[in-house]
Amino acid sequence: MLNDRVYIVTGGATGIGAGISAVLRRHGARVAAWHRDDCDVRDPAQVEAATERVVAEYGRLDGVVNNAALTGPVALSAFLTASPEHIEDMLATNLKGPIYCSQAFARRAVAAGQPGAIVHIASVGAFAAQEHASVYCATKAALVALTQAMALELAPHAIRVNAVAPGDILTPANANIVAEIKHAGASGRYLRSTPLGRRGSPEEIGEAVAFLLSDRSSFTTGSTLTVDGGLLTY
Repeated sequence: MLNDRVYIVTGGATGIGAGISAVLRRHGARVAAWHRDDCDVRDPAQVEAATERVVAEYGRLDGVVNNAALTGPVALSAFLTASPEHIEDMLATNLKGPIYCSQAFARRAVAAGQPGAIVHIASVGAFAAQEHASVYCATKAALVALTQAMALELAPHAIRVNAVAPGDILTPANANIVAEIKHAGASGRYLRSTPLGRRGSPEEIGEAVAFLLSDRSSFTTGSTLTVDGGLLTY
């Protein structure tokens, strides 16, 4: 499905990113799985340099998956006490990072006259508020809007832009998220249950991403695919 295509997956070494990277490789893609030690997505100069290294090493670049984000316990902060440092780090990582990485890829693709695909990893938090996660939810909602606007501008260049909004996905970073939310001071009254009765896996998010990168979704752009086990159905 993705034979010999090359993709950057930011935050691709752990959690959901590791699941995405593994699935893309199973579908035949070559993956540059970035960790913060490889490239700090908050720094546009680092992003440009790391993107250039990928092109030099693999000989091509077909798209990027913007997965790197502050999530789990580190993303929690009550709105009234969220510090300027917390707010800036959230915005820089969760929103500016995807913009910088998308620009680095898209500029090269447009210059070369080649098509491509970009997938942002958003969240159900873009559509449903979460206690002590106001800034996090705002960044993920912004990614949904960014997806639509980028899709509009990049469509003439045959670059498709979509997003995936995961629900409750089991990763090491959020294995005990309910307890951690309550420990952070949230009431816990607004926690939803997943109708399918289980937490999702990073690989299930990976399959959604693979579909959106592939030619099977060739007429899909500007969309956000919710992969949440039914979390937002009620």
